[in-house]
Amino acid sequence: MRGSRFAFGPFVLDSGAGTLLRNDDPVAVGHRGLKLLAALVGRPGEILGKAELMDAAWPGTAVEEGNLTVQIALLRKLLGPAADGGQWISTIPRVGYRFAGAVERLGGARREPLPLPDKPSIAVLPFVNVSNDSEQESFADGLTEDLITDLSRVSGLFVIARNSAFAYKGKAMDVRAIAEDLGVRYLLEGSARRAAGRVRINAQLVDAMSGDHLWGERFDRSLDDIFVVQDEVTGKIVEALLGRLRTPPPRNRPKNLEAYDLCVRARKVMDDSPQMAQEAHLMLRRAVSLDPEYAEAYRWLAINHWMGWVHSGGPTEANRSIALELARKAVALDPNDAGCRWVLAYLLAYERNFAEADAEFAKAIELDPNEADTWAALSDITVLAGRVEEGLDHIRKAFRLNPFPASWYYLTLGQAQYAAGEYEAAVETLRQDETYRTSSRRFLAASLAQLGRLDEARAEVELFLVGNPHFTIRHWATTEPFRHAATLEHFVDGFRKAGLPE
Repeated sequence: MRGSRFAFGPFVLDSGAGTLLRNDDPVAVGHRGLKLLAALVGRPGEILGKAELMDAAWPGTAVEEGNLTVQIALLRKLLGPAADGGQWISTIPRVGYRFAGAVERLGGARREPLPLPDKPSIAVLPFVNVSNDSEQESFADGLTEDLITDLSRVSGLFVIARNSAFAYKGKAMDVRAIAEDLGVRYLLEGSARRAAGRVRINAQLVDAMSGDHLWGERFDRSLDDIFVVQDEVTGKIVEALLGRLRTPPPRNRPKNLEAYDLCVRARKVMDDSPQMAQEAHLMLRRAVSLDPEYAEAYRWLAINHWMGWVHSGGPTEANRSIALELARKAVALDPNDAGCRWVLAYLLAYERNFAEADAEFAKAIELDPNEADTWAALSDITVLAGRVEEGLDHIRKAFRLNPFPASWYYLTLGQAQYAAGEYEAAVETLRQDETYRTSSRRFLAASLAQLGRLDEARAEVELFLVGNPHFTIRHWATTEPFRHAATLEHFVDGFRKAGLPE
């Protein structure tokens, strides 16, 4: 999708590119400042509360209100006075701030169209919940996600990942524009209604190039038949696009619909914040208690434990052990699920069980070559193994399958670019709005240091250490799954130049 550009006075703010120009000259403004300015300029004349602004600049992070005051003061200093001598940003006492200047919204910078793959390519757009019950939203989302997974496992198709498909949820856009954004020819769209023990699903397959409807059907069934309907929809689409039915290995389906709903809801919020990750944990625990053989719930519970380990600032033996046990359980319950396989592979790599990890990654790709998360996770492990160009290829493939991914893809890409010595590219990647994870700043600082931009590097180190106060190079080097000494030394060299603690 396209970033927003705004003009005010002599300035042009490009929120997508993360740049601020004054009379076409770049203005050195920090990442948080850009986020705050974008929030204010995007709604000129409106009062934005302090909490809303802090959430815009520090998403998912608890920070002191003084940080906001400091950033607003820096912005005022950088912008200088407005043409009338007043301030661009007005303070509303005890409430928040307002952008006081006139703003012109410019056309967003258009991305280069993605080339179509050499096989039938499709995106499943989020199914619309047409029931009167907002609680059924997760059901429609789960249906969409399952159809993406089912189609993704067909080797003759190219299927856009969930994260990118859901970027269009609730947005009214022309199908041709969506297909162009995602680089696909076909779109599946539809609606779902669940009530009184029954489900009604409308689905249609559209050729975005011609606008033709290739297939459409309405299903009105008992709720108990929901997964049968999903299989039917998948089969119809595959038949329409490939001319014959290619049936992938059967999936482990949940036996309890409440467990299914809990799993869908949990995976939507578990990456939002530590608090939401805890809420997701409770939902997933409830799901596995309701359906002890539901493989996907164990998979997401494994990731939830892994995230708890990462967010805590360092590994704990309990979380590592539990996450690995849960991932093994998921694979045992559903050996044909690529998602379960790559999660197990990733955790095995961190245990330095590299032979088994490599085998699990290979099996995941064999089962589902369209699983973008597999390629992104494999990129991380491959780069640390010293096969940097191969790792770059993997993360590029992940981005092609998932053009609007989660923020950890950008961290992985930035890490790979640093390892390849592409420091300018790494800085550009790690300074994008999408890369908000505090942990990515260590790679940004190292890249800046290798470019000789030491003041910027040390500023990033300070910000990184706010969220990671116990970080040391020595500890990091022993916990990351390196298996190539020269690659490890390259990272350590950048960290030292940036001023990270030994």
